[in-house]
Order: sequence, then structure tokens, then C-alpha cells
Amino acid sequence: MANHKSALKRIRSNDKKRILNRYQHKTTRNAIKKLRDLEKKKDAQKMFPSVISLIDKLAKKNIIHANKASNLKSKLAKHVAAL
Repeated sequence: MANHKSALKRIRSNDKKRILNRYQHKTTRNAIKKLRDLEKKKDAQKMFPSVISLIDKLAKKNIIHANKASNLKSKLAKHVAAL
């Protein structure tokens, strides 16, 4: 157990951040799955920018690596174009 006041505060803040990061990451993964499941190109094109925005936000906050974000965006763009 932590002995310093600052260490206790760090534990609390880390827990809050971890929960928020998990929520945002899970929300993005669900959005990606929904986009991949769409069968109409018009619907996919409408949803595509919002999903890309979510991915960019995760990369900016270092929740996912920048290269992973690029790979995801590239694969989703290919998927939408192929519909």
C-alpha cells in the first residue's frame, strides 16, 4: 500500500483514467464493428467520418498506437470503398 499522500492520489487518478480509457476504447471498437457490419454503401459513408474521428482521438491520447490507428483507418476506408 502507498505511504505518501501523493501516491494515494495517483492511484485514485490512475483508476479514473483507466476506466475512462477502457470506455472510450470499447466504444470505438463497437463503432468499428457496426461499420464493418453495414451492407449499404450510403450508410457506411455516412458513419465513416465519425468512426475515423473516434480512432484519431484514441491515437491522440495514446490509448492506441498511432500506427494501429493508421492501419485501422486504412482498412476501414478500403472496406467502405469496396461496398
